[in-house]
Amino acid sequence: QVQLVESGGGLVQPGGSLRLSCAASRSILTLRTMAWYRQTPGKQRELVATSSNGGTTNYADSVKGRFAISRDNARNTLYLQMNSLKPEDTAVYYCHAENYLGITLWGQGTQVTVSS
Repeated sequence: QVQLVESGGGLVQPGGSLRLSCAASRSILTLRTMAWYRQTPGKQRELVATSSNGGTTNYADSVKGRFAISRDNARNTLYLQMNSLKPEDTAVYYCHAENYLGITLWGQGTQVTVSS
């Protein structure tokens, strides 16, 4: 079973940048899709960005042009580069993956706080 571990969260001022990492315990080439979600208290988990093994990426409208998702297959790591951060980006960010058998996996989450 692949395990996912997020890192890179923290406190940043509005307009700043952060890069989140999601390290997988095994090759991410076995994962059909990987994605970042986020959740704030009292709200449903929201899809932020997806990356397929074939190279296709998609973004929520709220982050288009500011966030970039990427994979490093050699390091078995998924990234989320977040630029021009806004207070409304504050959330716990979760890494998600689905393998070719349809099994889904979640990381433990990393807190991102955007505040002055």
